[in-house]
Amino acid sequence: MNDLQDLYREVILDHNRTPRNFGELEDANRVVEGVNPLCGDRITLYVKIDGDTVEDISFTGTGCAISVASSSLMTERVRGISRQDNLNLFNKVHDMLTANDYDSRKADDLEKLAALSGVREYPTRIKCASLAWHALKNALTDSSDNVSTE
Repeated sequence: MNDLQDLYREVILDHNRTPRNFGELEDANRVVEGVNPLCGDRITLYVKIDGDTVEDISFTGTGCAISVASSSLMTERVRGISRQDNLNLFNKVHDMLTANDYDSRKADDLEKLAALSGVREYPTRIKCASLAWHALKNALTDSSDNVSTE
């Protein structure tokens, strides 16, 4: 189990040090800002949706290692996937982060995103890990509301 925790820790550190898809997306047709006042995380999520598919996605902002890593991991995973499949993925990740009786075997298909599962043990960090995901959900559901974890 320690080896798996070490691997998860390394994935988070790597995505924090070198976030993927970081920067503004010029032709985004959805832009959602998110803030987690408790930790000071601030992100702007840029999403280009073509038809029913997330064609491209990126983010900018600052935050703790978990927030940046979660944003980076999310942007890697959701590109090229339909809105509904991404909303289903949101639900799986949200369940992984928040469910008290979460069965870790459900995370098998989450691949690298499973690295965020340890956050469940630190309730104040759940908002850090879920901020970008809530911004994505708003972008996918055409909500013009920005996101706050207050």
